[in-house]
Amino acid sequence: MVEETIDTEFTEKEETVEETIDEEKSKFDEKREETKERIDETKEKGKNIADNLLNDLSNSIDEFKESLKNMQKSADQRYADYKKTTVQTIDIDLIETSDIYYIKAAVPGVEKEDVSIEAGDNDITIETCFKPYIEEFEEEDEAEVIVSAIKSGKCVKTVRFENSIDLKNITAKFSNGVVIVTIPKLIIPKHKVNVE
Repeated sequence: MVEETIDTEFTEKEETVEETIDEEKSKFDEKREETKERIDETKEKGKNIADNLLNDLSNSIDEFKESLKNMQKSADQRYADYKKTTVQTIDIDLIETSDIYYIKAAVPGVEKEDVSIEAGDNDITIETCFKPYIEEFEEEDEAEVIVSAIKSGKCVKTVRFENSIDLKNITAKFSNGVVIVTIPKLIIPKHKVNVE
């Protein structure tokens, strides 16, 4: 009988302990599930924040690129407008010997007929007009200028000499976009004046 009572008490205690363990396990599982849900929510919020941040950053970079592109176009347009209103110079080399000046002027892409040379007592002016590259395209090509660094428009170079020049004997030759101008110096012989 004592054994039966002990067995019964032990079984009841065992059942109570098992119930308590089951209850605690159930509470633990609920808490774990709640914690997992909170972690998943936090992860999702973090992911959304990161996605939004990346989208905002990407949009900002795209807007910045577009802004830079517009600034470049504006600067190029202003430079092109400036070039149209300003007379540019022609690149030359000037060589002097004891009795002749030589000028080599670079006029690439220009026809001989489009080069004008005028000489004064002690100066010479070379003038031409460079056509912009964009003008070589037809309207239906819908071409646009992205960069324009080559000279275009009216270009002039005036050279002044220390000595007077022999206007009648100046010569100029045109070949492959280069003009060679030969300018003899005017040698005025000294005249001895007699004193009376």
